[in-house]
This record gives sequence, C-alpha cells and structure tokens, in this order.
Amino acid sequence: MASIVFEHVTKRYADGLEAVKDMNLTISDGEFMILVGPSGSGKSTALRMAAGLEGITEGVLKIDDAVVNDLASRDRDIAMVFQSYALYPHMTVRDNIGFPLKLAGTPRSEIARRVEEAARTLDIESQLDRKPANLSGGQRQRVAMGRAIVRDPKAFLMDEPLSNLDAKLRVQARTAISRLHDRLGTTTIYVTHDQIEAVTLGDRIAVMRAGQIQQVGTPRDLYEAPNNLFVAGFIGSPSMNFLPGDLDGDHVRTAIGDLKIADTLRRRLESGNGGGRRGVIVGIRPEHFEDPTLVTLPETGHTFNARIDVLEALGSDDFAHFTVDSERVASSELDGLLEDTGAGVASAADGVQIVARLGAGSRVRRGQQAELWVDTSRLYLFDPDSGLSLLSSEFSRTGRPDAAQAAPPSNIPVH
Repeated sequence: MASIVFEHVTKRYADGLEAVKDMNLTISDGEFMILVGPSGSGKSTALRMAAGLEGITEGVLKIDDAVVNDLASRDRDIAMVFQSYALYPHMTVRDNIGFPLKLAGTPRSEIARRVEEAARTLDIESQLDRKPANLSGGQRQRVAMGRAIVRDPKAFLMDEPLSNLDAKLRVQARTAISRLHDRLGTTTIYVTHDQIEAVTLGDRIAVMRAGQIQQVGTPRDLYEAPNNLFVAGFIGSPSMNFLPGDLDGDHVRTAIGDLKIADTLRRRLESGNGGGRRGVIVGIRPEHFEDPTLVTLPETGHTFNARIDVLEALGSDDFAHFTVDSERVASSELDGLLEDTGAGVASAADGVQIVARLGAGSRVRRGQQAELWVDTSRLYLFDPDSGLSLLSSEFSRTGRPDAAQAAPPSNIPVH
C-alpha cells in the first residue's frame, strides 16, 4: 500500500487546453478516494497521470513518497481496472487473471495459488475454466478486478469500472468492491461520474469540475456542508432545488414564502460576512419537504400551497414536482453549469421547477393544489455572484472567489 500525492499538478495539451489545473490532493495509505464530476471535468485525466498513461505538464506526483513524474507506468506498482474490461477472449478466466503474473515470470505454482485466492475473494471460483464470452457483465467485471488483485499492487486505479453494468448489477458490484477494499485495505483511486457510486463507496470524495477540485470531504461533509452551488447541485439525489431569495435578518423571502432561518445559521452568518440584507440563492433538498400531515411539529418549519404538476409514486416515497413563480436572469457565465451537476432543467418558462420527496403516506395528489411543508432549519444559502456558500471559509475570506472555480449552476433564477 502507499500514499498518493498530487502537488500543483497541471495537464496542458498542445492546443492549450488545460484538462487538469493546479490539482492538490493527498490520498492516504489505504484510503478509498473517489474522483467524481461530469464529463470533461478532468477526473480520468488525473487518474491517467497517476497511472503514468498521461504526462504531467507542471507539478509533482508522488507515490509512496517517491516522485514518479518520469517513471514508466510498469514501474509504478499500480494496477488499473478500466471501463472496458479488456479481457482476452481466447483465454479462460484462470489464464486472464494470472496473465500479469505470467508476464512477470512468476512460478506456475505461485500463479495458481494467487489466482485461486483472488477467485475466492471475488466469489468466481466456479468460473475459472470458462471463457469471457460465457460470463455475465458482472462476472467479467470481477475477472478484471481479479487480474488487478493478483499483482498485490501498492494501489488500485479504477476508471468507471461499473459503467457498462445495468442498474441491478451495478448495486451488486458496488457492494463487492466495498467488501474487497475492506478486506485488502489497498489504496484506491476510483473515478466515476455517478454521485451515488461516489457517496456509497468512498472514504472521501474529490468533486471536480472544469479541471479543478471544487471540494474534498467525506460523503456526509459534501452533503451537509457543500462549499458552493456546483457541489450542492451535484451531490444528492434528486438534486438540490434552488430559488432566489432576499435575506433580511432572521428571514429569507422566497417565492414559497418568508422562511425563518435557524438561530444557529443566523449566528454563523452574523459572525462572518454573510449577514445583513442581501440577495441570495436558497438551496432546499427534496427530502427536506414533506406533507404537513406527516410532520410531528409542523410549526418548526414553513407551510405553503403548490399545484402538483407530476407525482411519482415509488412505494417507499413520492416525488412531487411543482412550479413556483420566479424571475430568472440569463447569463453566459452561468449557462451550462446546471447541466454539469446532472440536476436537469430547473427553470421553466413560467417559473422554477421544484421536486419534493414526500413520505409514502402522503395525501398529495397530481393535478391538485396541495399543502406542503419545508424544514427551514435545513436551508442552504449561496452568494449569487460567486456561487459560494455564505458559510464557507472561502466566502468569509474573500467574498468573491475565482468565478471559474465556484461559479453557480445555470438556469438558477437570480434577482
């Protein structure tokens, strides 16, 4: 096992495109680190630099405290698992798993022992004499994992290994990978664009956009305290809702009413520079709405009326979609960023679309005017210019950061 450290790492191509910009990240020995972000965010490029498949334009990359910028991929003692499993179709599973050891000149008896051990770990012992064409997608993925495991590398580097699996197999494979890491404890960098994979697998997550790291933290850190609008919109499913608002003392005025902010939030705003009267963007997660008939103390939040456009009944809960009247401002700077979060289109021609996640016992019905409740102790407040959370240390320090790094998603209505 080994630590992996990116120190001011930049990847710049001949045409001037910077795929990764001044990346600083320390991955501890034995840690499972997720790089997550939309397509083009630089996550796969960062992984390929760690693997030695891409050169580094600027900065230093260390594996186990040794600088490896100019070290060939084969000499870094890492194992890659790719999106395409890259199995040899004419070889059996046994031979596919043992192939890297054969290339390294490992004795046959040792190859046999390590292949059997890897197959046992991955529960594919019964598949060892089959060819890849006779395996399911999930089994092929395990064979690719087995080929990495037998090498006993310092680190695993995984580039969207589950993207070719269907939804059910993906859940099973996530569980298998998590158990495997618990058993082996090998340092792992795992790249994905799927935030559900990220929050269920990673010890920590680095959220990337446009070649830059937006925030690094545990899944709970990113969910509960996102630094900016991009992270807030990217982490969580369904995505966070955004509304324009006007902060005034202990209330924020929005299209769904005047929302009283929690005393703890008010005090934190007053202690920084986020207090006073000002325009804000209010973030509300779908799960912080509810049917007021299901709330024990509805007076602890805010109740309002909305006409339900769409109701998705999923059994365990209901997703209620509704539209609120709100202004929005078109901005070339904001354009396209909401699409990056995977949140979909948040603004309609006649207002802003909101999704509320309600308990299965909800009496809310499609096409009807319904009473809804929102937990005002769980509001998120963002600066509409920089996109930073008003509670972030960067906002307290600067008020307006580099717009390219923390710009808010598009289609978010602002006054």
